[in-house]
Amino acid sequence: MLKTRAAVLEEGSSKFEIMELDVDEPGVGEVHIKYAAAGLCHSDLHLIDGDIIPRFPIVAGHEGSGVIEAVGPGVTRVKEGDHVVCSFMPSCGTCRYCASGRSNLCDLGAHLMKGEFMDGSFRYHANGRDIGQLCMLGTFSERATISQYSVVKVDDWLPLKTAVLVGCGVPTGWGTAVNAGGVRAGDTAVIYGIGGIGINALQGAVHSGAKYVVVVDPVEFKRKTALEFGATHAFASPEEAAVKVKELTWGQGADQALVTVGVVDEKVVSDAFDVVGKGGTVVITGQSRPDKVTIQIPSALLVRSEKVIRGCQFGSSNPQYDIVKLLRLYNAGKLKLNELITKRYTLDQVNDGYQDLRDGKIIRGVIDFD
Repeated sequence: MLKTRAAVLEEGSSKFEIMELDVDEPGVGEVHIKYAAAGLCHSDLHLIDGDIIPRFPIVAGHEGSGVIEAVGPGVTRVKEGDHVVCSFMPSCGTCRYCASGRSNLCDLGAHLMKGEFMDGSFRYHANGRDIGQLCMLGTFSERATISQYSVVKVDDWLPLKTAVLVGCGVPTGWGTAVNAGGVRAGDTAVIYGIGGIGINALQGAVHSGAKYVVVVDPVEFKRKTALEFGATHAFASPEEAAVKVKELTWGQGADQALVTVGVVDEKVVSDAFDVVGKGGTVVITGQSRPDKVTIQIPSALLVRSEKVIRGCQFGSSNPQYDIVKLLRLYNAGKLKLNELITKRYTLDQVNDGYQDLRDGKIIRGVIDFD
């Protein structure tokens, strides 16, 4: 039985506790990974805040990179020594959704937020208790046993402590603009929320040739960062942004409104719906409680204007293809990754990192394990 130190969240706790856990050897179709880095994503805060309700206790973290240390029987996708980035959405390659090019909706994702494996089993244990892994990964740990369907082999020369970002935040944001939003040259796009997802929606919109990219965020530091990443305008309130969009588009409205706030509510959805013009697209990527209704739109306006409201999981991306593609864009100098990382932390500083995230001090924090 292998050992690891990990950040564990107990039910009702507002802090992660660093614990020593036992880790199972890899079984059929599984690999053992030594994590190099883990990203601090707002989705992990949803475990504390109750927007995501898993099975506790659980090791959080779903953005990770590392090196394969061992493989179990039947593993064909990777081998020992391979450098990999973890995809928070596994992709089997054979279910209806994978086979039709929508592997971001793979059937293996059914229990991701519960922290269980596909068969309801667990790979972390401590003092006779089974410990879950968020998204079947649990990247806030030095080591883990995970499914081969959750890893993507990447080029060995790329720095794993930077490549970690393309496991969730970068493809989710980028794809929000490029895939789900369909941003094209000359478009006007509005982005609500400039965190780890929104900043990459911005990168995707700029890369696609948007004429204007207007961002909305109440935090001055994030607005300033957005302008450095290519936003044309930045506002603290959606009302200010709406006035500017009307001026920029001669009253036509935006082509896309991308909702990437940490917690989606009815107001931000309404603001996004109102800011796009006829035929415009609203993409909702941010999370909220599954039992909370956050879309209240007059159907008459929806019909008459033919606006589109759509959800977006993992940037409507293909993990096995898009993770590699984005890293090669980075390698070619076409995608900013290093600049996304505001601060690095140790595993023992995970709670400090999330407090910094709550306080609006970071765009993306990363836990380094070495």
